[in-house]
Amino acid sequence: MDVRWVSPSGIEDRAWADVPAMLARDDGFVWVDVGSCDEETARALADCFGFHALAMRDVLERSHLPKIHAYQDHLFVVLHSPEPGDAGHVHLVELDQFIGRRYLVTTHGPVAPGVPLEIALRETRHVLDRLESGRAHVGTPFELSYAIVGSLAHRQTVELGRLATKVAALEQRVRDERGDPVRVLEDMFLVRHELLSIRTIAAESGEVYERMLALTRMIPAEAPPLIQDLINRFDRVRSLSDDEKEFTQGVIDFYQARTTTRMNVAMERLALIAAVLLPVTAIASIYGMNLIVGDRTDVAQLAIVLSVMAIVVGGMLVWSKRMKWW
Repeated sequence: MDVRWVSPSGIEDRAWADVPAMLARDDGFVWVDVGSCDEETARALADCFGFHALAMRDVLERSHLPKIHAYQDHLFVVLHSPEPGDAGHVHLVELDQFIGRRYLVTTHGPVAPGVPLEIALRETRHVLDRLESGRAHVGTPFELSYAIVGSLAHRQTVELGRLATKVAALEQRVRDERGDPVRVLEDMFLVRHELLSIRTIAAESGEVYERMLALTRMIPAEAPPLIQDLINRFDRVRSLSDDEKEFTQGVIDFYQARTTTRMNVAMERLALIAAVLLPVTAIASIYGMNLIVGDRTDVAQLAIVLSVMAIVVGGMLVWSKRMKWW
């Protein structure tokens, strides 16, 4: 647990025991960042800040949906950022926020298996680095929350850019007809799944802030333009994800259509061969054993039968050409 005092003079590291005294001050605000929250830490937070038991339960358990709850003196917000996993899986990295008038408490929920804790702390540490270096300044807890969520929205955009690069590479593979066809098709479906995951995360995050914008009595005066900016960011990620997903689906449709067309052409040619040879096979099955025998061969009748076969094959080829089978 990291406790910090944020004021116009800068940001300072403090101890947990200093929190009650800092909450009584009005020349700054408290920022508590909890990396891994356990039962003991949750009880300490609830006792100090008066958080609701249901909110603390959401902090201790993984949440697969973003949410917002408005309490008398603070807002509780759950958001997610995407983290790519194996085989096209996208991990949901959780960020929980308690936004009050004089404090911001950030926790990171239970981390998904296979995701390091450093990934969950990425956004808060990025904002902390900007504050300590003087590249960013915040005056209220909501402005700090805006900076953190803005970094989260940027992370979604970065992941979307990574997927756009993969889509372009897959489109090149499809046009050049390189690689195992089954593997290429599987890769395209996995990329589309990742795009759908990011699109869902961005859309749901935007809906959370649209709900927050409607809580006019619960948000500070500086909040509406910041909330509207975050809504716009999430909406942009959602829109770009839709565009990339539609393009990926177009590549998949092109690949499947080309494969289906080739199969149809192959089947037509096989059907043509069967149709051309069927009369010949019928004639041969009837006359073959009776025309060429060990003791005597009827040359005249053999010549007639072979001529009939040639005429039938030629006629079938001409007819299939007129039918545009080849």
